Parts: sequence; structure tokens; C-alpha cells
Amino acid sequence: MSRFPEGPASSPGFLLWRLTLSWQRAITSALAPTGLTHVQFVLLACTWWLTDQGDAPNQLQLAHQAGTDPKMTSQVLRKLEAKGLLTREIDPADTRARRLRLTAQGVGLALRAITIVEDIDAQFFDGEEAITPTLQRLLAQEAGLRPGSSPGPERGS
Repeated sequence: MSRFPEGPASSPGFLLWRLTLSWQRAITSALAPTGLTHVQFVLLACTWWLTDQGDAPNQLQLAHQAGTDPKMTSQVLRKLEAKGLLTREIDPADTRARRLRLTAQGVGLALRAITIVEDIDAQFFDGEEAITPTLQRLLAQEAGLRPGSSPGPERGS
């Protein structure tokens, strides 16, 4: 027996699923001319943001910021490196870690793609600015439920 006898239209999880799919389609379509996938965009934008904050992030820091799996992050970063958008350099302080640096081409594409995605977000969530604090609260709450997670909203997606 479902908790939602009225059907899926009453389930917040189902509604979030449908909304997420619609938003992802809009982002994917808008990013297509840049040659970036959505996950490539997120990792490129987060690398730019962390660097802009004065950090030379390593792959693990980037994965944490983006909320992505570290192994998948490494695979996607190799593709971004092959496109000439960033370099992965061995960290002198920890030879197991790779420090990330955007190339001039990577910075330019990151900034262009951020504008594209922010424009899609503005259209998609038009008039729904109050949703951001709710999403931040839910994300922090979810992070607090996972062992080893640090709750709190993070910028840069």
C-alpha cells in the first residue's frame, strides 16, 4: 500500500525525479554547443570556483565539492585534460594526489558554460527563488545522515 493513495503526483520523491529529469534535459541541450556533458560542466565549473577562491584543488577536494564519486571524477578529469581544458599535476606535498589547474581555454569555457547554465536555471526556476534555501536545507540534512559527511550547502554546481 502506498503512502500516496492519490498516486505519484502526491509523492515528493516522484515529483523531484520528474523535475530533475526535465531540468537535466534542459541543461544537456543548452550545453551541447560547448561540447561538455553535464558532469564535465559541473567538474569544470567547480574547479574554476575553487581556483577562484584561491585554492589549487586536488581531485578529491573537487569530488567532495561537486558531490561526485572520486573514481568517476578522475575518469572525467582525464577527458577534460585530453580536451586541453585543464592539467593534472602531481602534488609535491602528496605524490598520490593530483592538483588541478585550468588552462586559458578551460577558464574561458567554464565561464561561458556557467553563464549558459545560470541562464537555464533562471528560466527553469523563474519566480521560485525561495526554493534555494529549501534545497540547501535538504542537502545539508541528507549529508548529515551519511557517515563521514559534512553537512552544509556548498556553492559551485
